Amino acid sequence: MRDVGAVARHCARTRPRAGNPVLTMIDFLFVTWLAKPLWMWLSFIAVVLVLLAFDLGVLHRHNRALGLGESLLLSAFYVAVAMIFGGVIWWAYARGLITTSDGSHAGMVFFTGYFLEKMLSVDNVFVISLIFGYFAIPRKYQYRALLWGILAVIVLRGIMIGFGAALVQRYDWVLLIFGAFLVFTGLRMLFGEEREPDIAGNPVIRFMKRHMRVSDRLHGEKFFVREQDARSGRMVIVATPLFLALAVINVADLIFAVDSVPAIFAITTDTYIVYTANIMAILGLRALYFALAALVHRFDYLQYALALVLVFIGAKVFWVHAFGKVDPAISLTVTLSILAGGVFFSLWKTARAGSSAP
Repeated sequence: MRDVGAVARHCARTRPRAGNPVLTMIDFLFVTWLAKPLWMWLSFIAVVLVLLAFDLGVLHRHNRALGLGESLLLSAFYVAVAMIFGGVIWWAYARGLITTSDGSHAGMVFFTGYFLEKMLSVDNVFVISLIFGYFAIPRKYQYRALLWGILAVIVLRGIMIGFGAALVQRYDWVLLIFGAFLVFTGLRMLFGEEREPDIAGNPVIRFMKRHMRVSDRLHGEKFFVREQDARSGRMVIVATPLFLALAVINVADLIFAVDSVPAIFAITTDTYIVYTANIMAILGLRALYFALAALVHRFDYLQYALALVLVFIGAKVFWVHAFGKVDPAISLTVTLSILAGGVFFSLWKTARAGSSAP
């Protein structure tokens, strides 16, 4: 595998031989980076940028609250895009056009990772709704904060995944630590006492209020504004509550990534599959939030399904280490069955509770 620094040397060697800038560019696109040709990474990034541009520039040029119907349609659109992308990966793997660095079935591990990350993002929805509620952010301004939050997540997840990939490639035993962590996290979710996040006592908020000037009121969709300082009388730049909400949401996602990144690395160590499955699940988070924010209480029992999946994936790491690989079809079937069971049981149980309430 050639690293990024080898790309320039590779192109320098081929330029005199090719004598054609078009051929040189084509050769450059086939340089291997993180076990995949560069064109695969650039193609995925192009898909992400097109989706973000379409979302922001066409669908939501103006600040407004998304209705339930529009949110569900947009969420379904992002799921459909992920299904198509995963289908292309499955087809390319079946035709022998791509391989995975760990020998796993590219299509199956992509869908396993995608559905797991998608269900884990439901917990994100609950926390995001608490954050927006604490700062009293109107729904019509929430979308802007979520958009910038998603952009930050794409970069931060990339850094975390890159760091995790480097660890796994250098030290095989790191996967055992990931597996033990997942089993511990799953058991804690199953048997631990559930506590609502303390937004008011969040250390990020306390730090920012100590080290930044913060406005006590919203200024529309703006993250920073100029206000008159009460002591000096000068106009100074202050952060708005919308910026504080954005910062807390990003930190919350990093905390969630501590669970989700080891979980998907326990499914596959192929960096391309890990990153694309993560980002595809995250891209639809904004639409999912507006669709589920008011209904998140209907998924009270989903956390138990997620806990079982984490225990299963963590235990699978030790099984693979001791006895060899598990059929990816089994992993995909078990993961989907548990998650689907958790969703339907939650909807059924909460519907019964609602109908029996006076």
